[in-house]
Parts: sequence; C-alpha cells; structure tokens
Amino acid sequence: MSDVQTKIGKYNPETRTVPVTFTSGAIIHNRDVNAMLTDAGRYDADATAARVADVANGVAHKIACGAITADPA
Repeated sequence: MSDVQTKIGKYNPETRTVPVTFTSGAIIHNRDVNAMLTDAGRYDADATAARVADVANGVAHKIACGAITADPA
C-alpha cells in the first residue's frame, strides 16, 4: 500500500472537523476529518491525530486501488 503523509490543519469548532492534506508521491488529497473531543467537549489533538492516521490507512487503500488519483496537470 502507498505511504501516505498527513498534514492536519486548524480545528474548526463550528463543524468539529480538521482539514487534512494526505500526500502520496504526486497524489494530494484534501478532506475534512471529524475531530475527536474530550468528555468535556474540548478538542483533543492527540486523539484526532490517531483518527487521522486511521483515515490515512483508508486513503492509502483507495490510492492503491486507483479510486484516488493525482489531479491531471
């Protein structure tokens, strides 16, 4: 499967998401990922990073099977 690098953007409290850029070679895929919150309702950066890692595995699978490809130049 592809090695996917991630870059997590700033937490959006209105949507409770973070924008994430997934990169694998020439393929750049952007999407919002649901953020993880503490029991008190605060943004949990560590838990969100773990969630993003899980999503990255799915993105890698989609890249490997051709469902996500590089944008045409």
